Amino acid sequence: MKTDQLESPVQPAAIPTVQPVQSTPQRQKILKSLRSRPSTKRCLIALFLLIAVVLVAPYFAPQNPYDLLALDIMDGRLPPGSESFSGQTYWLGTDSQGRDMLSAILYGLRISLLVGLGAVIISAIIGMMMGLIAAFHGGWVDSLIMRTVDFILGFPTILVALVLLSVLGKGIDKVIIALVIVQWANYARIMRGRALQERRKEYIEAATNLGFSSWRIMFKHLMPNCFGPIMVFATIQIATAIVLEATLSFLGVGVPVTEPSLGLLISSGFEFLLSGDYWISIFPGVALLLLILSINIVGDRLRESLDPRR
Repeated sequence: MKTDQLESPVQPAAIPTVQPVQSTPQRQKILKSLRSRPSTKRCLIALFLLIAVVLVAPYFAPQNPYDLLALDIMDGRLPPGSESFSGQTYWLGTDSQGRDMLSAILYGLRISLLVGLGAVIISAIIGMMMGLIAAFHGGWVDSLIMRTVDFILGFPTILVALVLLSVLGKGIDKVIIALVIVQWANYARIMRGRALQERRKEYIEAATNLGFSSWRIMFKHLMPNCFGPIMVFATIQIATAIVLEATLSFLGVGVPVTEPSLGLLISSGFEFLLSGDYWISIFPGVALLLLILSINIVGDRLRESLDPRR
């Protein structure tokens, strides 16, 4: 018997589609972490303001402290808010040479940031290359590089910098060279330790089996995965380099007298501190403190953001 009933086809069950998880870029995670704390936000704002003021210092400063012809010894050691004979107001006072403290601090911040950034960038490049070569090749190359690192780190940093500057002489470039010599070893040790961990992973073994050159493996595959700790350490080392430059200038072996570094300004006003002329040393010291404190807090927060255990 034929049936006229048509059986409806069985509809297949709908397969739920799984949406891929959108991963937040590392840069956005870092920025979100830096903005999460009010203290870090304030330090970021202060750091950006200091950098912006330093960039526009030649247009914003009332006086060019490098121009010795613009200085008047009769305006020396004027208190904050005083007016000169020409009618110019010195809001932060003057030093013993008649130099406007506000202009000198702005230009001194430029020198501090230039020395800090220059020394850190050059030291990081040299140290990362030495650490990568030591970790990748091993053997006598590793022993030679790391024994050199141990030899450099075995001496006090300030002592080595003093000896180098006594030989090289004064100048911003001389200070940067001295700081690079005493700081590159730290980057080499950090890079070597990180590179030894990454070298044991499968992607390095796969790149080696594919016949890639050693330089390609080191700089294209190994270095990007070791850059996180170096970036955090470099951020903190900027403040260390600024402190070293200020210390060397305070001792009289850093930048020359014609270039008003913050350490040199503090040193020039130190002898007048007990006589009541506090502004010559206090105001540059406050500017140096704000700069170092902002960099250290931002660097510490950056370290927490890149720490995988957190």
